[in-house]
This record gives sequence, C-alpha cells and structure tokens, in this order.
Amino acid sequence: MRPTYTVLPLLLACGLAWSQTPTAATPAAPASAIVQPDLRAKPQPRVEHIQVEDSGARIDEVRVGGETQSITVQPKNNMPAYQVAPKTGETSWKVLGF
Repeated sequence: MRPTYTVLPLLLACGLAWSQTPTAATPAAPASAIVQPDLRAKPQPRVEHIQVEDSGARIDEVRVGGETQSITVQPKNNMPAYQVAPKTGETSWKVLGF
C-alpha cells in the first residue's frame, strides 16, 4: 500500500475537524433558573428566653444570637408590666393592652 493512501484519510479528517465552527461557551443561565440557596442548610441563630425573679419583680429577657431583643419587667406589687428598650434603656408601658 502506498503511503499517500494512508495519509490522505488522516488529512481529510483533520481538515473536516478544522473547518467546523467552534461552539460558544456554555451560555449563562436565565434569570428564572437562578439557584436559590437552601435556607435549611444555614444555621439559625440561637433564641434564649431568660427569666430572673426576685422578691420585687420578674424580668423576662429574649436574646437572639446573643443579642438582647426585648426586656419585660413585671413588678410584684400589682403594678403594670413595662418594657425596657435594650439599646437605649428607655422604659415604656402598654396602656391599652388587648
């Protein structure tokens, strides 16, 4: 067999491969196909309900992730309960609590 007959198919295959147009890279996903992160995989912050009671009042504190969210003070002498703002220390009463 002549060497030209073995080289000719090889050159023909290479020529066909080079003549093809290159395909574009994978297109970006459409906006509707954006993958949402799994919220269950994210650890939730720890919620703590702390209750301290002495002879004068009961104090209920709620902390989320170690940060105080609310403080409620219930005096024992039949006075209405009031709330203390965690960041400023201001007090407020619920006048018409339904």
